[in-house]
Amino acid sequence: MTDEIVSTGKASPLAPGLRTAGTHDVAATPLRHPGRWVAATVLIALCTGWMFSLWRNPNIEHLTIADFLFDGRIVRGVLLTVALTGCSMALATTLAILLAVMRLSANPVLRVMSWAYTWFFRGTPLLVQIVFWGYLGLLYQTLTLGIPFTSIQFASADTNVIVTPFVAGLLALGMNEAAYASEIVRAGLLSVDHGNVEAAHSLGMSPGYTLRRIVLPQAMRVIIPPMGNETISMLKNTALLQLIAVPELYTQTSWISAQNLHQVELLIVASAWYLVLTSVLSVPQYYLERRYGRGTDRSLPLTPWQRARRLVSRVRTRVSQVARTDATTEGDA
Repeated sequence: MTDEIVSTGKASPLAPGLRTAGTHDVAATPLRHPGRWVAATVLIALCTGWMFSLWRNPNIEHLTIADFLFDGRIVRGVLLTVALTGCSMALATTLAILLAVMRLSANPVLRVMSWAYTWFFRGTPLLVQIVFWGYLGLLYQTLTLGIPFTSIQFASADTNVIVTPFVAGLLALGMNEAAYASEIVRAGLLSVDHGNVEAAHSLGMSPGYTLRRIVLPQAMRVIIPPMGNETISMLKNTALLQLIAVPELYTQTSWISAQNLHQVELLIVASAWYLVLTSVLSVPQYYLERRYGRGTDRSLPLTPWQRARRLVSRVRTRVSQVARTDATTEGDA
């Protein structure tokens, strides 16, 4: 038992933990757990001591951190990081839905192609893929658009002009993420009861319309949480694009620290921005999970904003009650 049932009166001979004040009234008080408070106090003390020692470390120049936190080069790197994350996730999500549908298709060729794509991009390191796309011009000096296996060409351009470092990073991150996201989407599609699909087909809905209006909205409840984590991982994986000189956040801090030799301070600046961006990304994920989870719970939990409004309302009510009580007391006096 986790709770000890206690009341006023004499102890019951049948249950030593029970005390009755009358014939039927029994009150319960929760069992105290001092060990939890001790463990929480120790953890808070350790974290506070570590943060204090880090902040008071004489080898860290706080003025340098403050100077470069909103430096123009750092801000441009932040904006490029956000743009890379958004574009890469848009590409990855589009490819993931296509690959998941192909994997669940009755066509064996589509299933094999989807499996082969996932197998290849999950089996090779992301670092290798980034370098490959960054140095694509070494393999193909020009990119042409035409009819395969013929000499007919409609357009041609230099590879390095088309596949810039930004495009190379976008392709590497987006296509690699699509392999992982396709499994997430496939799991979400499989979580939908097949009876819903059969009911939609019996009503005359086409397979594409059934996927868009029936299957995907229900699958989003399973897809959103892991896809939110993948988006945050994508944000941090943009730091790997330093290999091909994409001037995102981490690359900018590395270039600056190579000039002024303040490596630790610039790492703190980059970490602070990454923490802010990941925190911002957690907000839409939270509300998307609430939106697509509406049909699973009878009542959704309150949002932080709703909790704050309820707390303010309770405080106002309590203050008004105290004010009325004081006014009544003064009137009686």
